[in-house]
Amino acid sequence: MTAEAAFDNAAATAAMRAQWNQMAKGWSDSGAIIRPWLHEATQAMLGMAGVRPGAHVLDVAAGAGDQTLDIAERVGPHGHVLATDLSPEILQFAAQRCAQAGHRHVETRASDGQRLEVEAAQFDAAVCRLGLMLFGDPLQGLREMARALKPGGGICTMVFGAPSANPCVAIAMATALAHAGLPPRDPFQPGGLFSLGKPGVIDALFQQAGFREIATTKLAAPFRLPSVKDYVTFLKTSAGPIMQIVQHLAPGQHEAAWAEIEVELGRFNTATGWEGPNELLLTAARR
Repeated sequence: MTAEAAFDNAAATAAMRAQWNQMAKGWSDSGAIIRPWLHEATQAMLGMAGVRPGAHVLDVAAGAGDQTLDIAERVGPHGHVLATDLSPEILQFAAQRCAQAGHRHVETRASDGQRLEVEAAQFDAAVCRLGLMLFGDPLQGLREMARALKPGGGICTMVFGAPSANPCVAIAMATALAHAGLPPRDPFQPGGLFSLGKPGVIDALFQQAGFREIATTKLAAPFRLPSVKDYVTFLKTSAGPIMQIVQHLAPGQHEAAWAEIEVELGRFNTATGWEGPNELLLTAARR
């Protein structure tokens, strides 16, 4: 990496930290929505990573700790979980949730996933749920996870698939950009929600990071809520990339943007509520 690229990545990392510090409470408060949405995919991720009783597990970009709770339950009191996140603010919610659940075998540590502050070859398994695609340098993040794993250790990451398979986020982003007078963005640009959704990209990164037995699985994860308004409320508190665009609009434009997003997403109304299509990619491998 050139000095210029390293500087840009550092700046992007600092901006991402600030963004997640700001969103921490909103993301934590949305846990009642996020947990059922990602429950099936999370359980699949933990199984594919080889999370088992007694294991030492690294949870990268742990956020508010929803999947950390599931890991802690799987490994049991004889195991150990280290939950890391770029944002110390959001990590406090993970620590609180695990403490309230009585999981004394969970440790939290503020750490950039691209420069993990962990010793080498300490973990049996590593997971990263909806975090890797936001890294400025996902290859470096994977190399760090590989370094942290014991030989033969398992890993599984979860990222968004292609924009066409995740129309709700794509529509909301496009609408926000239009209201801001900004041109459409390359959906696969580094650090974006779909940056690893192009076929073959994430597998190639895993290979470059030195992993073996690499396999990516597509998993449908529809977002089901009583109404489209509930989903827009979720976006307003939890969708950082969209919020960053809308919050800089003038008050009237701000309201108009959210109103149009709600109208556009109304196409996913059903007879029993609202169901937004989503597709996730689970990539498993071994060190």
